[in-house]
Amino acid sequence: MSRAKGGYIYIMSNVHRTVLYIGVTADLYTRAYQHKSGHGSAFTHRYNCVDLLYYEIFTDIKSAIAREKRLKKYKREWKWELIDGFNPDRVDLFDQVSEMG
Repeated sequence: MSRAKGGYIYIMSNVHRTVLYIGVTADLYTRAYQHKSGHGSAFTHRYNCVDLLYYEIFTDIKSAIAREKRLKKYKREWKWELIDGFNPDRVDLFDQVSEMG
């Protein structure tokens, strides 16, 4: 029996904070780096979503996927409330994530 792999949900935005993108990954640092270097999804590349504003850590990827699906149904205002509770200054958290190892 294999061990469940952990996961993350994350929210990226552009520098003007006008666009939000919600994603799920097993490797948050690598995925955020891909977005920053223009290798994220077509949506994030098109709208220049390069700043990591929010993330949650999960012990298994299935829980992360379920949370991502719920968050995508949130109203925009609720997403910003979630971000502001976690990251009130709306700063890019990439450096913080890179230090997590």
